[in-house]
Amino acid sequence: MATVTLTAENFDEVAQGDGIVLVDFWAEWCGPCKRFAPVFEKSAGKHEDIVFGKVDTEAQQELSERFGIASIPTLMAIRDGVIVFAEPGALPESVLENVIEQVRALDMEDVHRRAES
Repeated sequence: MATVTLTAENFDEVAQGDGIVLVDFWAEWCGPCKRFAPVFEKSAGKHEDIVFGKVDTEAQQELSERFGIASIPTLMAIRDGVIVFAEPGALPESVLENVIEQVRALDMEDVHRRAES
């Protein structure tokens, strides 16, 4: 699956659905972002059931501010509308795959219970 460009207009619609959404916050001028992009794209090709979205922090400053993005690239994982992971840094492929495995393995009933308390 190709990556999806996320904007202030479509972010909530994409992120609040069921399933997993991985979001790459990036900018054109960012060297580590450019190194992470092929890793993110490759993973998108392997996981057809996951939405891989990209937020250009320069074009979408409102989203960057909303999520407190202070360092890029930042990877955010959302599952069933809940942010379950957010870390800055360009991840190697093996670490990205590990994050995906962990997000898939989450007990979402437990996550929702903890979010409510």
